Amino acid sequence: MIGTTEIALLVGAAVLLFGVDKLPKLARSAGQAKKEFMVGQAEADIAAEQAREEARKRAAASTAAATPAPAPAPVAAAEVAPAAGGTGEPPHAS
Repeated sequence: MIGTTEIALLVGAAVLLFGVDKLPKLARSAGQAKKEFMVGQAEADIAAEQAREEARKRAAASTAAATPAPAPAPVAAAEVAPAAGGTGEPPHAS
């Protein structure tokens, strides 16, 4: 953690380095830069969410299009019509 002594040393070094006149301008420009960064980040988050939503919609549409139609139900042997001349019964082993 940064203590009060370290903060005081940093402020003192900044005053010596930049001068008393420049510190408010420097702080103001740093605040504006942070604000612009946050706005840009929010715009990027919105764009990313829109891209995710579009990808979900495309995936859902491609999944629905790729799903094959249900296969017809199997036909039971009793429902099959007998061949010409046949009785429709299975042959018996002799």
